[in-house]
Amino acid sequence: MHEVDRPTSRLDPRVCERARLTRDARFDGLFFIAVTSTGIYCRPVCPAPSPRARNVRYYDSAAAAAAAGFRPCLRCRPEAAPGSPLHRAKSELVAGALRLIEQGALDAGSLPELAARVGVGERHLRRLFAEEIGASPLDVAATRRLLFAKQLLTETALPVAQVADASGYASLRRFNAAFVATYGKPPRDFRRGPPARRDGETGSLVLRIPYRAPYDFEHLLAFYGRRTIPGVESVDAHAYRRSVVVDGVPGWFEVAAMPGDDALALRVHHPSSSAIGTIVARVRRMFDVDADPRALALALRTDPLLKPLLRRWPGQRLPGAWDGFELAVRAVLGQQVSVAAARTLAARVAAAYGTAYADGGARGVGVLFPTPAALVDAPLERQGITRARAASIRAIAAAVLDGRVAFGAERPLAAFERELVALPGIGSWTAHYIAMRALAEPDAFPAADLILRRAAGQGRTLSTRELEAMSQAWRPWRAYAVMLLWRAS
Repeated sequence: MHEVDRPTSRLDPRVCERARLTRDARFDGLFFIAVTSTGIYCRPVCPAPSPRARNVRYYDSAAAAAAAGFRPCLRCRPEAAPGSPLHRAKSELVAGALRLIEQGALDAGSLPELAARVGVGERHLRRLFAEEIGASPLDVAATRRLLFAKQLLTETALPVAQVADASGYASLRRFNAAFVATYGKPPRDFRRGPPARRDGETGSLVLRIPYRAPYDFEHLLAFYGRRTIPGVESVDAHAYRRSVVVDGVPGWFEVAAMPGDDALALRVHHPSSSAIGTIVARVRRMFDVDADPRALALALRTDPLLKPLLRRWPGQRLPGAWDGFELAVRAVLGQQVSVAAARTLAARVAAAYGTAYADGGARGVGVLFPTPAALVDAPLERQGITRARAASIRAIAAAVLDGRVAFGAERPLAAFERELVALPGIGSWTAHYIAMRALAEPDAFPAADLILRRAAGQGRTLSTRELEAMSQAWRPWRAYAVMLLWRAS
């Protein structure tokens, strides 16, 4: 264990101390408490007796605490904390690398490969992680694997070998070794007694996805509900569900609220255990569970335009998208038409060029959205789509297939915008809208949007340049300001 003489959290240590002593749930997941006398690290809400202050160290993330030699607490379960290291990232580069790690980039890949994907050298990436996260990329990946495996062991009935596969371990031997090294006992020992949640439906499992309150799940359901593609998605008053393809294999998932708990219930139905981690990571991004509403409020409430909107809707989240290509198609279809009209066109495209998925039929998600290969030469005009928009969709499909456009989590906003606007029929508005939802880019800002310019002008319509200037005060959370202003309008 590496001893330190001062707190390693970037939060004020006095704030951390008050939060620890009062078990303040608002700080759950924002920092972790390591106890030198026991060698464990805990959440601020841990019910165990409070240790003496001289034995306490604070860390920004579970990975940083683990890297310092502390092991996770079995009582408060750090794997159940809301948030992720993403809330500590200060740069686009580190945020992109963290998203790739959460999608498993270091499970089978190497650190040099990860560095190359984000466009820097390995040494520089390690330095940035040390400065912003307090742990190396490999430490972050190892902690993610371990905590996710612990969650699967305690919340599902998956066999241990499948838990190892789902968590990104290369072999069962490595999985067992990691668990024994951290917890002092093998994974099977966590299976004594009934799991927290066993699901009766064949082939599916249910996981708890924590978030930091407040969280406006009802608004997310309404947002997705207005845009639902029949057959691909299904939304009712309680849940969102859709068909998906992971590693070429179809499945479906469902997201619902968990009454009495600051968490969502994610039901996953997929034949491959290795797909579970990918689905969880993308659902977390799609439903924006890692957002820190306190940080957002502190950044935006100084603006007199946004302050009353934050009070009215304190749990605002950024609605993401399952698939970048699908979102790009939908964005083109929605250019200069109503949401309802765009939904109708998207439904026609899915019905005509999508693939039937029998296992999802009973859930209302019996269609898989068309792939780029299915649309690259498709006569989309037959579905009532204008010639120009049909050409734009085919151009996007071709660009994805030949690698000119990618929707990877590591894409910097400026580079992504340049790639998209080079395609016919794609302007800055469309590029930023796609980045906002497909890349979960918190600073994306479609400044040319007429509704935004009217809402921000409060009685007059601002120019795009005026709105861009006004929005500088909202960085790096401009996408959340967009959602609030759209909602107000």
